[in-house]
Amino acid sequence: MTAVVVRPRAAVALVVAAVLSVAAFGWPLIVSPDAGVAHGADAPWTFALLLPLVLAVVLAELGEGGMDSKAVAALGVLSALGAAIRPLGAGTAGIETVFFVLVLGGRVFGPGFGFVLGNTMLFTSALLTGGVGPWLPYQMLGAAWVALGAGLLPPVRGRAELVLLAAYSAVSSLVYGLLLNLSFWPFALSAGSTTLSYVPGAPLTDNLVRLVGFSLATSLGWDLGRAITTVVLVTLTAPVLLRTLRRAARKAAFHSGGNSAATSATASNTSGST
Repeated sequence: MTAVVVRPRAAVALVVAAVLSVAAFGWPLIVSPDAGVAHGADAPWTFALLLPLVLAVVLAELGEGGMDSKAVAALGVLSALGAAIRPLGAGTAGIETVFFVLVLGGRVFGPGFGFVLGNTMLFTSALLTGGVGPWLPYQMLGAAWVALGAGLLPPVRGRAELVLLAAYSAVSSLVYGLLLNLSFWPFALSAGSTTLSYVPGAPLTDNLVRLVGFSLATSLGWDLGRAITTVVLVTLTAPVLLRTLRRAARKAAFHSGGNSAATSATASNTSGST
């Protein structure tokens, strides 16, 4: 069971986030660049929509008791940790030192927490590394879904969990790279100028094949580097970090049931002493 449960209103906010993510990454596949929408102009709008959505998820969790002040404190600690270690790699040669925190944090604290964690961690680290630009909203959305997906993985333990997390780390790292390519690929090459160019009006499957070809030709090395780094760090740190984070979650009693039990015990002790 995840430490921070997704309540109904938070689930609605996450569904809205899913729609926003599809629109943010996929609109070039259905909207022609000739329509007058430039990539450099749409990113700030995505950013402007994204931050209120993250706030909506947090408020929904807070309002229904799924994320209390202790969960917000854990969010701050993990975001600060990711921001501190990201400069050690910062994507150089594909080495990403932050994704393992997203995977393990989402795994322990759940999908709603993971979605917020991905956004806050990438935003904070971008401020520290000077990585603020039109690409940042897409990095935040991509990282948010990496952490959210980790929170939706099957509830297994032991060696099976390590294998599952390692496999998920590899796949999500590659998908993240593909999504980031999608955010600029339609405008990187002149339409129809090469076999890897975006072709407005072409069938969706044709353009997806071109996108995959573009990714293999331009960023496969970086994406593999991210995948390998994340798999290695998850494999090395998961036994200790999962145990530490789960122990912290149990002591903090994030579940409403745990909080209710604590409240009942306090009330009983007060009644008895009276």
